Amino acid sequence: MVSTELALAVTVAALGAFTVAGVLHARGRVRTLDDYVTARATTGPAATTATLVASVMGAWILLAPAEAGAAFGGLPAVLGYALGSAVPFLLFVPVGLRVRELLPEGHSLTEFALARYGRLMYALVVTVSIFYMSVFLAAELTGVAAALALVAEVPQPYTAALIGGFVLLYTVYGGLVASVFTDTLQAIVILPLLVVSFAGAVLALGGTGSLHDAAVSADPALLDPTFGPGVAFGVYVAFAVLGANMLNQGVWQRVYAARDDGSVRRGFGVAAVAVIPLVLLAGLFGVASAALGLTADGGASVAFFLLVIEAFPEWIALSVVVLAVLLVASSADTMCNAIASLVTVDLARLVDTDSRTLGRAGRLLTALVAIGAAVVGAQGYSVLALFLTADLVAAAVFVPFLAGLWSTTLSDRGALAASVAGLVVGTAYFPHFAPALAALPVPTPAPSFLVAFAGATLVSAAATALAHAVGDDRADLSGLGAEVHRLDQPMTDGGSEDDPADSGSTPEQIDSGATPAQIDAGAEPEPTDGGEEA
Repeated sequence: MVSTELALAVTVAALGAFTVAGVLHARGRVRTLDDYVTARATTGPAATTATLVASVMGAWILLAPAEAGAAFGGLPAVLGYALGSAVPFLLFVPVGLRVRELLPEGHSLTEFALARYGRLMYALVVTVSIFYMSVFLAAELTGVAAALALVAEVPQPYTAALIGGFVLLYTVYGGLVASVFTDTLQAIVILPLLVVSFAGAVLALGGTGSLHDAAVSADPALLDPTFGPGVAFGVYVAFAVLGANMLNQGVWQRVYAARDDGSVRRGFGVAAVAVIPLVLLAGLFGVASAALGLTADGGASVAFFLLVIEAFPEWIALSVVVLAVLLVASSADTMCNAIASLVTVDLARLVDTDSRTLGRAGRLLTALVAIGAAVVGAQGYSVLALFLTADLVAAAVFVPFLAGLWSTTLSDRGALAASVAGLVVGTAYFPHFAPALAALPVPTPAPSFLVAFAGATLVSAAATALAHAVGDDRADLSGLGAEVHRLDQPMTDGGSEDDPADSGSTPEQIDSGATPAQIDAGAEPEPTDGGEEA
């Protein structure tokens, strides 16, 4: 067993290094609210891919797919998770390009909801998006806290508090600029080590043949691609992951952070391909853990780490857990930034106040959400259960929400009714809600994850099609962009005493990403992506 003190020291050192890197990179680069919430047009294809993979994948690829492989259906469950994780990135190519076309100066998914539909759908989208991102953050902290407790008996509240605290330091300071930069570093350093870890574990445990024989002996269904429960899991998790990511403000931010349409196409396309082997490898850790009997007494949520402990010496196991900590940081900073951006953008539109107040309000809510997520993360809930709960609400809303990008006849009330219909079906069949529903004096259907997720998505889609067909509204999609403007208000990031408002620069120069020297010289800046040459 690794000593608790050593594990804490290594964790603090790793988090501290990335925090310093994020702060230093953001220093002097956050001059306007627009910089803070979008890092607009700064990432090329490579950086877009890196920030998507690191931020959206996060530590859940070490947690949920492995738990699925160990407890929810073996190989077919893992395959479904891998393919389902790629689909949202592919769908975001046409969606992202359409969003950039209709709202070229936009910032958030809630802006589109309000401009396209109105306040009813807007309120639902805000609620669902913040709920999803908050639960996602709690689930990540839950999993990595359990992993450190397993490897070094680190109290779970300590781990959750450390990650939440360090992430807040650089995200509150540098916004999306800091997040994209640290994501790129984490993708370059961490994800290749996942491949090395899996290969090393396989060799240490006797090779693929030995693990195959163990799986067949323990439970032949683990490797059966036609195993019914595993196939069902793979299907419904695809619906779950798709809906969740389409309402993930962190992904929407990266649509605007991309330098141009080509960066969106290539960045999201490559990310879709990259996540398949990563999720598949992580899920196979769970299958191997189950085959070796490591999850027989529970612990499927940390199946990945059970195998690591079995295969490697203590110091290597600790290193892998620290990598998981950094993966959590990469996704946690995305969620914190996403929540801050929603609050900042919405307050800017609804309240007439200055940029400093807006920035402080966004940062305050981010801190409150992070604290709440850390508290939940210390409770030891099932990681997959938390993710599925968050995914359900998104699965019912994303089709009506996205349909407004192309449909001119879908009304605010029609989209809302379609979303509610999907939510009712999903809630009625969701197994985690079954105990509460059973207490009601009405008949309840048999719980089923497959029916819950597929039903929520398909019913809302059918209702959306009906509302589109019978709707008599004629929304002016080409005019949506007129309702959304850049947030040109100056905003210091603590890295410079110079206030852009006093520099004599124009809002366009401030928004462009020019350095103060470039502004003074009247030069046009070269776009950068936080690490790649333009």
